[in-house]
Amino acid sequence: MNMKLVKLTFLVLFVFAKGGAAQSVKVVPQPQVVEQVQGKFVIDSKTTIIDGDENAFNAIYLKGLLAKTCQIEPAIKSKGNKGIILKVDKELTEELGEEGYLLQAENKALVIKAPTQAGVFYGIQTLRQLMIKSRDGKSKSDVWHVEGVRIKDRPRFKWRAYMLDESRYFMGEEFVKKVLDQMALLKMNVFHWHLTDDAGWRMEIKKYPLLTEIGAYRQDSEIGGWGSGKTAGEPHGGFYTQEQMKDIVAYAAERNITVVPEFEMPGHSSAAIAAYAWLGTAGKDIDVPVKFGRHYDNYDVTKPEVVQFVKDVLLEMFEIFPSEVIHIGGDEVGYKVWEDSEHVQEYMKDNGLNTPADLQINFTNKISKFIEKNGRRMMGWNEIMGKNIHHGFEEKKNDKDAETSLAQNVIVHFWKGDVKLATEAAKKGYGIVNSLHSNTYLDYGYKSISLQKAYTFNPIPEGLDEEFHTNIYGLGCQMWTEWTPTNVDVERQTFPRIAAYAEVGWTRSERKDYKVFRNNLNQLLNYWEDLEIKFATEFEAED
Repeated sequence: MNMKLVKLTFLVLFVFAKGGAAQSVKVVPQPQVVEQVQGKFVIDSKTTIIDGDENAFNAIYLKGLLAKTCQIEPAIKSKGNKGIILKVDKELTEELGEEGYLLQAENKALVIKAPTQAGVFYGIQTLRQLMIKSRDGKSKSDVWHVEGVRIKDRPRFKWRAYMLDESRYFMGEEFVKKVLDQMALLKMNVFHWHLTDDAGWRMEIKKYPLLTEIGAYRQDSEIGGWGSGKTAGEPHGGFYTQEQMKDIVAYAAERNITVVPEFEMPGHSSAAIAAYAWLGTAGKDIDVPVKFGRHYDNYDVTKPEVVQFVKDVLLEMFEIFPSEVIHIGGDEVGYKVWEDSEHVQEYMKDNGLNTPADLQINFTNKISKFIEKNGRRMMGWNEIMGKNIHHGFEEKKNDKDAETSLAQNVIVHFWKGDVKLATEAAKKGYGIVNSLHSNTYLDYGYKSISLQKAYTFNPIPEGLDEEFHTNIYGLGCQMWTEWTPTNVDVERQTFPRIAAYAEVGWTRSERKDYKVFRNNLNQLLNYWEDLEIKFATEFEAED
């Protein structure tokens, strides 16, 4: 053979072995650097877990996983150089960030090292997917092993979110924990919990008990899609007590997931106004709406007692949710009720507010300051910037954008409008979570957002200068539930697309490959089938 060809062949094989673009493992999301090495690590009754540092929870968590998966009870030890070794090494922070990890599997040891416990946890999630089951011919029992591999991994984005809307339909604590478990497996770290809207108020607030006594229940529910005129013919309701919410927050935290609650304001507030009519602008008694969509009344933000109500609710939320970020919604605010109100118009005139959008931002900034004063940070849908993205709504006077500037510390959750709005916000220094509806809304059918379309979404807007890329925190995928009343309905819309969004959030663009992802997904589909998760089976063609 020609010596030049021999050298070239060797070079290609060397690059392949060192984790070049062709290297992959059957893991979702795909790790950043993969190097396959000789040997394999066997997991059996003799396997021990070495918890060297601050990994007590991770060690117990891993022991539980191995007990459930492999039917073994590994001992946890504090020292040793054989077995599964979990180690926190803060000196790795510069190399791996706060969530990265190193994993090395060889004959005698499988080592997971990371700068934080979160990184070790994510290494364990990768280990779960690397484990291969085979049949021992002699004992005719299952045996497990991990092929020799070295992995260096860290996420592309720091915000990797799944949103569950429970205002439209209450799903329940058991289902939420089921979703959190799958988020953990996929290394997603934010559970965005949409708890209040027109269709129902789902969180207990002790100072205002009618929010759940009245606001958590409606007499009927629209079915059949927008404008169908059909209803289910039965009431719906439910809410979470503060103890239940705290339990879910703790369950999520054990899986390195932050729960970010959403308290909608000043629109999408009918359930609260049904409970306390004085919160509304129109001054009318209403019921919790049966029809979904955007409703006519808003919180009357010109009243001090309404602003105090919002602050009171937030104070109780701070005690339940330790998240740095609190989501205040702010989308689809119908301005007509403000335009038709004499006292609101007088308030706007007295305070130099030229448009209802200015009134909304004025209120939003007050709440932002209150949230910041309490050591938190506000987040809201991109309407909070005062840009009119809803041309065609009933309002005729709101042709101009707001002149009032949004507080700088706010995170803008982009979902609709010209993508340039997200680009402009990032350039102005706002933190951005990109959830463009046409690419991330899980209530949309698979014909609108196929698995491949979900996978190809890039949270960084095209044309955004690299110096502003750090202002794009990541992405969220949204499960709105107007037309998914049951757990099974939600599962079908969520799975398997949630896996695609997980890889969008974690894996660098140059490491992504849809064909590799689709092949790796089969292992997850089998796992979800065992869990009786009713995922969609026609990823590219369903309605």
